[in-house]
Amino acid sequence: MPSAWIRSSSSGIRLAPSRREYSLCVWRWTNAIRLAEDIGAHVHCQNRAAPDILRPMRGLASLFALGLMMALFHRVTAGAALEARATLALGFLLLAAFVGGDLAARARLPRITGYLLVGFAVGPWLGLVRRDEVDALRFIGDVTLGLIALAAGAELALPSLRDQLVALARLVGGAIAFPLLVVATVLLSVSPWFPLTAHQSPGDAVAVALALGALSAVSSPAVAMGMLSELGARGPFARTLLAVTVFKDIAAAILFTLLLAAGKVFASAGALNATVAGNALLGLAASLAVGALLGYGVSRSLGLLQRHAALFLVAVAVVAAEVARLAQLETTLVALAAGLYLATFSPVAGERVRHELKRGGPPVYILFFVLAGAGLRVSVLAELWPWVLLLVGLRATSLRYGLLWAGRHPSVTPVLAREGWLGLVPQAGSALGLAQVARRAFPEWGVSLETLVVAMIGVHEVVGPICFRRALRRAGEITEGIADAEGSPGGAVGAVGGRL
Repeated sequence: MPSAWIRSSSSGIRLAPSRREYSLCVWRWTNAIRLAEDIGAHVHCQNRAAPDILRPMRGLASLFALGLMMALFHRVTAGAALEARATLALGFLLLAAFVGGDLAARARLPRITGYLLVGFAVGPWLGLVRRDEVDALRFIGDVTLGLIALAAGAELALPSLRDQLVALARLVGGAIAFPLLVVATVLLSVSPWFPLTAHQSPGDAVAVALALGALSAVSSPAVAMGMLSELGARGPFARTLLAVTVFKDIAAAILFTLLLAAGKVFASAGALNATVAGNALLGLAASLAVGALLGYGVSRSLGLLQRHAALFLVAVAVVAAEVARLAQLETTLVALAAGLYLATFSPVAGERVRHELKRGGPPVYILFFVLAGAGLRVSVLAELWPWVLLLVGLRATSLRYGLLWAGRHPSVTPVLAREGWLGLVPQAGSALGLAQVARRAFPEWGVSLETLVVAMIGVHEVVGPICFRRALRRAGEITEGIADAEGSPGGAVGAVGGRL
């Protein structure tokens, strides 16, 4: 037996599974799942009198069986390489999230919420997927984020938005200014008791309040695009909401870095590293420039490709994520800029990108959101929950009044002014990136700041999709066909024309 198979442990010598044994383990898992599906289908056929009762039970039984098998595989692969365990975790997350999304749809919840909750349950809660395995899969999460952001950018052709510029400016301005002012003002008022500023100088408290206010203005194009894809909403309300989310995300990121640079005026010596803010601003500009170049390259390459366009787009997302990682750029902004370039300057290529990403969207959304759920940190929320809830409440309230202010202009429709704030509640990818910038900018207590922001983002990740769907429903842009699709197994896949 090769010595590489033998690994030491606290209990003595343990045999780590070889690649052949690992492949056999995965093969048995796949066959077991197929057998469970066949048995479930047989039971369903034998119990047609009560399908609405049996289907959720079958879903819960499938989740239990998957969890049990994953727990057993943890024992089998305990000494295996991290890459092998991460691959096994990826397959488990995909299958469990697909079942969880179907259960969420039957409970009248967005499928995205089901993916997030399944990721949270099997990751931080039950520990079926370990933290190092989630970290090893982070690059896949970046690739899926790039694909989603590319799809979001490709939906927004700048010439078609010309007639809405005033309305978009009012909506984006209200959705940024109100959270910034409200959150910063309240945090300054309670700074003697706020954990991050309780023992800091008044100038440091101003810098922290401005940073958190700017972070509160960031939304999530990924959640917006995921919900529009799941529900098939393509009306004027949905398209305007997506445009507001995308442009607000870009503007809020730029504002955040500018406020960090300006915070040097208020902060005490050594409290704020202004160089980080300058580098972040250059990184944002570079992200947009690289994205535009990437969009140009995609438009030229798609004209030469007759087949396998979807595979090419996946390769583009991999390149974008890797370039962003090496150059410390924002994957979301790179992909958004590429999509905007395609939709604006190469409409034919942009339409092809939209078609391919729409057709293959469901597994991309499943992967992104289940990995996001598995990366949630429950311990952080348990320690800071009163302040997290305060920030969440302040942000939601200020978003509502910010859009009501925008609605005072005749170019903004009443339904956007009244219900649009619900679609801006979600937060995800780019907010996490800005939280890491904040950690580096404040050397002394940046870790605590990032911890608080990550906890706030976790709450918005879970409740955001529910709020977004409520906004679309109140605007009357969820059709009966989509509602019926949600009630059937795999409805989201059929609704967007994709397949697993």
